[in-house]
Amino acid sequence: MSERPFTPLLDTVIVPADLRKLKPEQLRQLAEELRAEMISAVGVTGGHLGSGLGVVELTTALHYVFDTPDDKLIWDVGHQCYPHKIITGRRDRIRTLRQGGGLSGFTQRAESEYDPFGAAHSSTSISAAIGFAVANKLAGKPGKAIAVIGDGSMSAGMAYEAMNNAEQAGNRLVVILNDNDMSIAPPVGGLSAYLARIVSSRPFLSLRDLAKKFANKLPRPLAEAARKTDEFARGMTMGGTLFEELGFYYVGPIDGHNLDHLIPVLENVRDAKDGPVLIHVVTKKGHGYAPAEAAADKYHGVQKFDVITGEQAKAPAGPPSYTGVFAKALMAEAERDPTIVAITAAMPGGTGLDKFQQKFPERTFDVGIAEQHAVTFAAGLAAQGMRPFAAIYSTFLQRAYDQVVHDVAIQNLPVRFAIDRAGLVGADGSTHAGSFDVTYLATLPNMVVMAAADEAELVHMVHTAAVYDDGPIALRYPRGNGIGVALPETPQQLEIGKGRIVREGKKVAILSLGTRLEEAMKAADRLDAQGLSATVADLRFAKPLDQALIRKLCATHEVVVTIEEGAVGGVGAHVLTLASDEGLTDAGLKIRTLRLPDIFQAQDKPEKQYAEAGLDADGIVETVLKALRHNSVGVIGGARA
Repeated sequence: MSERPFTPLLDTVIVPADLRKLKPEQLRQLAEELRAEMISAVGVTGGHLGSGLGVVELTTALHYVFDTPDDKLIWDVGHQCYPHKIITGRRDRIRTLRQGGGLSGFTQRAESEYDPFGAAHSSTSISAAIGFAVANKLAGKPGKAIAVIGDGSMSAGMAYEAMNNAEQAGNRLVVILNDNDMSIAPPVGGLSAYLARIVSSRPFLSLRDLAKKFANKLPRPLAEAARKTDEFARGMTMGGTLFEELGFYYVGPIDGHNLDHLIPVLENVRDAKDGPVLIHVVTKKGHGYAPAEAAADKYHGVQKFDVITGEQAKAPAGPPSYTGVFAKALMAEAERDPTIVAITAAMPGGTGLDKFQQKFPERTFDVGIAEQHAVTFAAGLAAQGMRPFAAIYSTFLQRAYDQVVHDVAIQNLPVRFAIDRAGLVGADGSTHAGSFDVTYLATLPNMVVMAAADEAELVHMVHTAAVYDDGPIALRYPRGNGIGVALPETPQQLEIGKGRIVREGKKVAILSLGTRLEEAMKAADRLDAQGLSATVADLRFAKPLDQALIRKLCATHEVVVTIEEGAVGGVGAHVLTLASDEGLTDAGLKIRTLRLPDIFQAQDKPEKQYAEAGLDADGIVETVLKALRHNSVGVIGGARA
């Protein structure tokens, strides 16, 4: 554990009101102490590092200039919010980040009044800020809304949809474009900072307003020429024509690490009487911490690390990750089939497609944070004879559900969905949990939904998806490492809709979908020890169900339990529907479904989350014993009482 840094000035700041008591010349020291405290805390907890380091000065300046929490500060994505949490009354808990019962790694309304809007997915901040600003406008309240959005998040269409309506918010809306990666503007220097300060000042704004009024009195051709001259002049010196066309007054670019530049511009914008303003701030991920500056990708999300050396704690050697197994299997399929292409929405490393890209650069497409486009792009590729794999986290695929329905399923196009992070995800909490994909996909006609029980099954499912051309097909797999089974040298093509029996018994049948199979086997051992002979089946498919297998098990066992890493409405619901349609419970069969509880589960270690949900061996055994003691047929939920 790293020693806590010496932070005499930061120690005086509990909430932003304390920060606003400081003199401007003290803010540089405060920012340095804030950066040191963040590095120290993340060294203990792990979490997102580089993005937070990049906004230390910006965070300081925003809370210094604006009257938070009355002015609403809304962080896009949210993983850059650690400095914000430290100076908004949560420093005493900052070393509980992403731990069970601790602070969330993202903004969260229930956690603090300084988090007006929760954000763990991207590109929502401007829409939300317009909502806050318009609500204040209608209520006659003075508060402003400030959205901080990264340039990567600007690749999502939702950001532009919001900006197209920003004029409704008037001067109550401020958007900070945090440019830390794409280099969409010229290098920042003293001249651009000086220009930004000038064009955001009240004298300049008043002069510009006077010029507008004068131009409006000119004949139309001259007025139009004057308007274009103004836009051209500022566009040439600072950029921003696109934002001007969307109704914003553009200021920038300015150095986001220079408080002497930031403070005057923010003060000018705060006091402006004109419409919505966009401030273009240029920052660097990992700023102020050499290891993070040198490797922004490696230090975006980190394990616990040594603050002095930057060396991250290494996980003990073990089985390969499911993500790595998927990537390797997909590369093997692409070697055999030149029509296979891979698509990711700004997550090449997280989905393993960075490795695929190294080998097949012309067949890899990173479309940015644009899941809707990714899915319809994949549909177009499929319609033209390619075999696209859209590798998208379960929680992010939710953003493209309309495209999955209309552009893929209705047209029965063979898009392959590789759904990473299925099930619970531990420290990232409820916003990133893959809880709903079985439910929202298995309801769709034409869709095939597979779930891998282990890493070997994942290899078979990648191959099955690669050769399947009869419509859309999805394969889901969790975050983390496999269980250590041997990987097949030659993948098998699975028969669509067919499960497998992995253990024979007589009294209890456990039907598992996904990686709960290992817990199902442990539960079967314990039931056998109590004289309750148990069959364990790996369903493999949530859709289509192996109806023949389910009928057989229902006819030959007294209790049938389904278990899955998903919400209500998943494979358990489909099994119950089959049982109801065919009267399988008429002879006294007891069916129970185990699934995630109907709550958004808080962050914790995955094994604790699954235990809390009753989706472990203990939960299965408890469910079976309760069913055997109960004389009537019924269904119970997944959460343990």
